[in-house]
Amino acid sequence: MIDDKVCLCFWKKAAGILLAATSFLIVSCSENMKKLSPLTIDDLGISIPDGNSREYSYTDKNGGFYYGMTSTDDWGDWYAGWNINAKRIFADYRLYVDGEILLRKDAHTTVYPDRLMRHYDKAVETFCLLDEPRLLYVCVDSIQGNQISLMLEGENVTDVRKDGNSVVYTAKESQENVVRIAPVKDATIEFTDSIMTVPASSGGFLIAFGTEDDSMNAIDDFRKEGERWLAERSQRIQSLLNHNPLKTNLDSLDHALAWIMLTNDQLITHQHGGYGMYAGLPWFTDFWGRDMFISMPGAVLCTGQFETARDILTSFARYQDTVSTSPTYGRVPNRLNLEGILYNTTDGTPRFVMQVHDYLKYTGDTAFVKEIYPSVKIATDASLRLYTDEKGYLTHADADTWMDAKRQSKYPCSPRGNRAVDVQALWYTQLMNAADLARYMDREEDAKCWNDAAAHLRSNFERDFVDTATQFIYDHLNADGTGDTQIRPNAIYALDLISDSNLKMHETKEVWERLVYPWGVSSLDQDDEQFHPYHEQWHRYHKDDAYHNGTIWLWNNGMAMQRMIENGQADIAYTLFRNMNRQALVEGAVGSLSENADAWPRAGQTWVRRSGTFLQAWSNSEHIRIWNQYFLGVRPDMLNHSITLAPQLPSDVKEVDSRVNIGDGILHMIISKEDANGIYHYEWDGAPVTLKLDIDSYQTLNVPVSTGCSVTAKTDGTRMTVEVSDAFGKKTANHVAELDVAKLEKKKLQDAYFSDTHFAEPSYRENIKSMSRYFDPPLTYQSVE
Repeated sequence: MIDDKVCLCFWKKAAGILLAATSFLIVSCSENMKKLSPLTIDDLGISIPDGNSREYSYTDKNGGFYYGMTSTDDWGDWYAGWNINAKRIFADYRLYVDGEILLRKDAHTTVYPDRLMRHYDKAVETFCLLDEPRLLYVCVDSIQGNQISLMLEGENVTDVRKDGNSVVYTAKESQENVVRIAPVKDATIEFTDSIMTVPASSGGFLIAFGTEDDSMNAIDDFRKEGERWLAERSQRIQSLLNHNPLKTNLDSLDHALAWIMLTNDQLITHQHGGYGMYAGLPWFTDFWGRDMFISMPGAVLCTGQFETARDILTSFARYQDTVSTSPTYGRVPNRLNLEGILYNTTDGTPRFVMQVHDYLKYTGDTAFVKEIYPSVKIATDASLRLYTDEKGYLTHADADTWMDAKRQSKYPCSPRGNRAVDVQALWYTQLMNAADLARYMDREEDAKCWNDAAAHLRSNFERDFVDTATQFIYDHLNADGTGDTQIRPNAIYALDLISDSNLKMHETKEVWERLVYPWGVSSLDQDDEQFHPYHEQWHRYHKDDAYHNGTIWLWNNGMAMQRMIENGQADIAYTLFRNMNRQALVEGAVGSLSENADAWPRAGQTWVRRSGTFLQAWSNSEHIRIWNQYFLGVRPDMLNHSITLAPQLPSDVKEVDSRVNIGDGILHMIISKEDANGIYHYEWDGAPVTLKLDIDSYQTLNVPVSTGCSVTAKTDGTRMTVEVSDAFGKKTANHVAELDVAKLEKKKLQDAYFSDTHFAEPSYRENIKSMSRYFDPPLTYQSVE
């Protein structure tokens, strides 16, 4: 039962359970692993400065989310409030003490990964969304008054009635269900003018959603089990921090990466009979195949959520189009939602096969190959038979790439011919990955067929997609075979098909200086006549016309930074990475990276306006992937029992202490670096593997290790010494790596070439075609002009 101090009691008890569980986890680790303590949920609290208001969100990972503003009292966003299974339930609520409204603009607000707290003059509010049942907990304590009140806001609830000591509304968009409000501690209520009032000792309010019976049961059960439910939710969130600890010399880096990981995890949900990932909040609450497969490395592989990754792949494979007479035969869905399935993308299926392969590289789960191979074979053979041309290119419709916006669902806003450059790179990788799996299945005929197809594509690619005279890589080929010369970021996804290292450097720098702004990667060069500087400018043009024609897309940051790091330019890449960390910590939605942004700041501003979804899966995920795979340089290949370790830390990062989950083990790394002097310490507790040390410009070393082994590499600018110890601390091997002449020469060339690299800079001008018209009234989504 619940006493008069219910809110404070609940939270203290829940926090105590969480602390005990966390302490047990840490103590249970080996002595070596105890060196690194994970951040806690409480460490990550973000206080909102006075006068500011930021978006925030929480999800139950099962179709429900709450979307709010921290310090705004009147907010009318379409998706504001509680949303469940793509239905809006209610928009907001208001709190009162003795009839006086508690204004959020006057409160001191702190957002934590599991709760939001507002400190008013007369009360403290703690808001929490539970994982299950469908329930919101609005704790009100430290009250200076006799009564507290709550009022729901928004037009999505109707037909209110009192039901005992609770109030019931009908949910307009889900009329078979109700929204029920009751005090946390059962008490007599008053209900007048849409406001529920209860004694201050009631501890706050519970808001439940479901059938009449389910909503009442949820409230009754919370009064018995509430502290356990709160603790279990907090433990779930804390466990992800525990499994992915990071400590550097920069607190802002540690906190940003933790927040980005946790908000990204909000999007991993269980629906349609398995796990998937929302593309973004608040409106992309479908499972989008393309977005999900782009997101998987950062979201579930780098974070060690391997069972979830496996479930995502098997779940989507179940919905593959296996009807041989279908026009989309072999494809996995582009969108999977409550209304049905859409297969309207070309790049989703290659990315599906790529993620099967990536999953296997992280896990070594070769038993999965047999299970998933039929889907891989159908996907690959169908594309070869139905969708490839005589040169081996994968063909598609104008809007069947990631640049898929259409007006009136008919007219592509950024048509990309029938052979986009990035699609060919994905298709080539699909063929190579599928051939790998075929060899594991002893299907040599399949492997040879797919390898031959990949070789055929590659033999034509540079001749068709590269203008050697101008060092230009075409964005796509048109139906007549001519190359398109628009400058977009897509060619950087195809650099592995380019043999000329100078051209790779040229393309990397060209994209950075023409498309990569301090706030992200533009979808089109600003000198192009189709360029739209602002994502939303309804008085000038339709929003969809700008979507892929100038608008910033944060997910492309990942590949732009990867290419810079591959060219030895970690400091350049980190300038963009650091700006994204700033967005997560002090701008926009708390802890999140947005889908889009304007390419240019608006008049009088020095930074751009964010746009699109406030929390986008592939934006967050690519940020995590780049940190793990390229800054830390941890790239597993458990299919071949090896892990590449190629750290490229930016100058700002002097120390790193981190753990990465790989296969059946954990790789613990401690890195300390100052200029040419560095210490790289790795501990491995999994099955035997080979660690491939590719550090700075030293010779690459292959170091076999078994369970419990540690490897310490020391660099001094002239050589690298490596010491290997077994699980008992006994030294078992020593290695020396000299400077590699070829690496040194390559690094010298790269440093010289990129020495003057800068971000793209807005070139404001009056004669932009997209801004030449003015519509009054402004256009809408339905406009045809």
